[in-house]
Amino acid sequence: MNPYQNKKKYREQAIMQMNSAELLLTLYDEILSRLKKAELALEDRNYEIFDDSLNRVVRIIRYLNQILDSQQEISMDLRRLYEFAIYDINLLKAGRHRRKAEIPALIEIFQNLRDGFAEAGKKFPNARPQESRFLV
Repeated sequence: MNPYQNKKKYREQAIMQMNSAELLLTLYDEILSRLKKAELALEDRNYEIFDDSLNRVVRIIRYLNQILDSQQEISMDLRRLYEFAIYDINLLKAGRHRRKAEIPALIEIFQNLRDGFAEAGKKFPNARPQESRFLV
């Protein structure tokens, strides 16, 4: 097995052992990382990395949207926010430099969401995955 496969297998095992709150924070961390990568790629005019980074962000947001528990009040607000973010990212991809100020705004939105869910996770540290589903 090559080192890449070892790293991938380790990452998959780590993800499988996470509870819902940890997984949610990991997804938000990945969104933030990819948005920052897209911002740097745009500055460098590396449109391939820019587009790839934003495409990955959209895939993660779509996943987050899919796993929302519609029984929870917050879900409708999160759904609207996720749909807005996807719409805004698509405009950003189309307008690139004209809309580059949108990236820091998206980073702020997802950083605030991440911070809020991190605080909620601290209040319910022993929640099992099915109990912490309200977080997603």
